[in-house]
Amino acid sequence: MEDAAEPAPDAPPDAPVRKIIHVDMDAFYASVEQRDDPSLRGKPVAVGGASRRGVVAAASYEARKFGVRSAMPSITAKRQCPDLIFVPPRFDVYRDISHQIRAIFSDYADEVEPLSLDEAYLDVTADKAGLGSATAAAKAIRRRIRDETGLTASAGVSYNKFIAKLASDQNKPDGLTVIPPGKGAAFVQTLSIRRFHGIGPVTAAKMEGLGVFSGADLAGKDPVWLAENFGNSAEWLYNLARGIDHRRVKSNRPLKSLGGERTFFNDLTTDTEIREALAHVCTVVWDRAAKRGARGRTVTLKLRYADFKTITRAKSVAAPILDGAALLAAGEAILAPLLPTEQGIRLLGLTLSKFEGEEDEADGADVADVAANDLLSLI
Repeated sequence: MEDAAEPAPDAPPDAPVRKIIHVDMDAFYASVEQRDDPSLRGKPVAVGGASRRGVVAAASYEARKFGVRSAMPSITAKRQCPDLIFVPPRFDVYRDISHQIRAIFSDYADEVEPLSLDEAYLDVTADKAGLGSATAAAKAIRRRIRDETGLTASAGVSYNKFIAKLASDQNKPDGLTVIPPGKGAAFVQTLSIRRFHGIGPVTAAKMEGLGVFSGADLAGKDPVWLAENFGNSAEWLYNLARGIDHRRVKSNRPLKSLGGERTFFNDLTTDTEIREALAHVCTVVWDRAAKRGARGRTVTLKLRYADFKTITRAKSVAAPILDGAALLAAGEAILAPLLPTEQGIRLLGLTLSKFEGEEDEADGADVADVAANDLLSLI
């Protein structure tokens, strides 16, 4: 995106053109494993547990051709791809590489907002590296990642976060897509609403039931219709369909939630087993909260039953939770109405959120979920 670009449609007339890069590593965990073990290269690889209770944490592009996806039960993945090779996760290695990549980012932008170990937004409006354009910066970043880590990254360059993220996914793997101001709305309107970051499967299904399948369909709906069908999300959806996103890149992104979960080799069927599992997960979550000095007010319980139906239930308390016992008590209060269970529990998770000092803000698509890296380490 060159400096001569016209202002973004969501910017005041006198505002400078924002230049945002979204960098997304290609099949990060699986690519690291293929890099470190040459015998895995060119083969379908899944990072995760191979047992019948295992879950795919990440899949190589060779595996994705067979429909293997992250969060898929390992037994299903193996059925779809009989030659699938399972590799246990090495999160310490992934974190080290992530830190290496973030050090590269810091040479090009002062404002860097990591979303996870393998992706981040960069605001390069200030042209810290003196390369002349955001596109040149994105090319340099991708080249350095390849040279210094042996891995590939895709990047999207645009005038706001929403479009930059969509663009980074446009030509994966190892791709670069630039959407300049004046082209954002047209680009967004060519896409399926299932591509929109922040519109999950449930909302997408609702939209499709109402005849909204693409960005163009969404752009054709007026604010009144959107409010009637999507409530407080109406303005956000109206803007997205027009390529408008006011969010800025925020370094030192505040912690939104943290948690842990366990997938069990055998279904838990008794109240005692389920409560013991909850106590174990609470211990893990509180340990993480204590290390960060995080004190939250909302506890969310997640249960996945033997038939893979998944439910979540949340409870907020007036004052921040100050110790592990209080966290467990909140978790048990949520769990109690769900017991006894008619079928076994294959997964149990707990999340702590709404931390002290956290400000409420409409952050659209980028409200952080529980870190998948932490969750998967418990599987």
